[in-house]
Amino acid sequence: MKRIVSLAMALVMPLSLCACEATSVPAAGETTAAVEMSEGTETEAAAETTEKATEEETTEEETTLASETTVVEETTEAETAAADEKKEEYDGYVIPEWNPEAPAMQSLVEFVTASVDEKSEGFIPVKDRIAVFDMDGTLTCETFFTYYDTCMFISYCLEDHPDKVSDELKEAALEIKPGYTAGEELARNFAKAYAGMTVQELYDYAVEFGKKKTDSFNNMRYCDGFYLPMVEVVKYLYDNDYTIYVISGTERTTSRAIIANSPISQYVTPNHVIGTEFEVKVKGNEDVASNMDYKYKNGDELVFTGGFIQKNLNANKSIWIEREIGQRPVLAFGNSGSDTSMMNYALDDRNPYPSQAYMVVGDDTEREWGPQNWEEKSAQYKEQGYIPISMKNDFVNIYPEGITKADVQYKEPVVSDSVKTEETETQKAA
Repeated sequence: MKRIVSLAMALVMPLSLCACEATSVPAAGETTAAVEMSEGTETEAAAETTEKATEEETTEEETTLASETTVVEETTEAETAAADEKKEEYDGYVIPEWNPEAPAMQSLVEFVTASVDEKSEGFIPVKDRIAVFDMDGTLTCETFFTYYDTCMFISYCLEDHPDKVSDELKEAALEIKPGYTAGEELARNFAKAYAGMTVQELYDYAVEFGKKKTDSFNNMRYCDGFYLPMVEVVKYLYDNDYTIYVISGTERTTSRAIIANSPISQYVTPNHVIGTEFEVKVKGNEDVASNMDYKYKNGDELVFTGGFIQKNLNANKSIWIEREIGQRPVLAFGNSGSDTSMMNYALDDRNPYPSQAYMVVGDDTEREWGPQNWEEKSAQYKEQGYIPISMKNDFVNIYPEGITKADVQYKEPVVSDSVKTEETETQKAA
């Protein structure tokens, strides 16, 4: 009511002022009507103002929400784009010296990419990223005409140091021809040949032998035989924080000498080389059953006794991996049946991490002396759960530039004059 009276007075006062100039004054009924009209107009105006304010507030809220949504969408799109870009980068990565279409290489890149991604189900902690490689035929040539260590034994007995080995060992060296069996008995002969040599002397001889040229390839020394694509695999794994081990059937000191003078020397340390074991004792105590009661002194030499401990093939590879590494590898690389135990040890269901195993198939007859049939071998390896690698189709280059396959794989070994004389006398006696 106070509001109506105030409005009425506000309307009356201007009208009264106008009456000084006018001859008539409005009636009371007209005043009441004016008051009611004014009240209605003001109420409608107030309602419109409130409605407008509400609309403005709603619009502001919608604008804010829309802005926030846009930011979220932009962030999500940016993250997605970054993820896609990263995925594209990894999906398209090609390990050098490999055919980009090689299924084995692609599967390895996928495995490694997942293993280093903490958000991936295939993630593997750095300490558990262990990869094991066989050496001969997997990392390096085994077709000149045979293994590095066997060629070295032949050279040692027949050419370089025939004076230091028995006639029996010389005869064993002469009998090694293409198609021979590289069994444990031959490895025992290797151990006998190097009896009396210090560990360092055998290491040095293995290095020197590596500088000799092989007859099986043109322009190749024995130390030049590492497969370029496999060297790149080792580097790729090393760059992704994998620890690399070489698990070889070759004697350990010889294996260390080969690896230390190879393109993978910076990726594989000597303590990560596991090989066949020959007996070693402190010089002067070779005939003692055990060196347990002898204390090493400054200047003592460790020498090979001629004794043989164990050939590192088949299940022995798994045993030595467990004994020396202490856990299962997640990646394994080999090239023959003697590597399958190592592969299976990695693929065992008890391995807490994802794992894969690869087999190199020697099927290249143009650049290599590969006698293996791809269809047969690849099918066999796939059935066993391994991923086959074709030297012919997957390797862009096998060896460094200038190295080519020779016309013949095998030539009779060079024999020293002393061996020839002994051989002639033996024939006469017969």
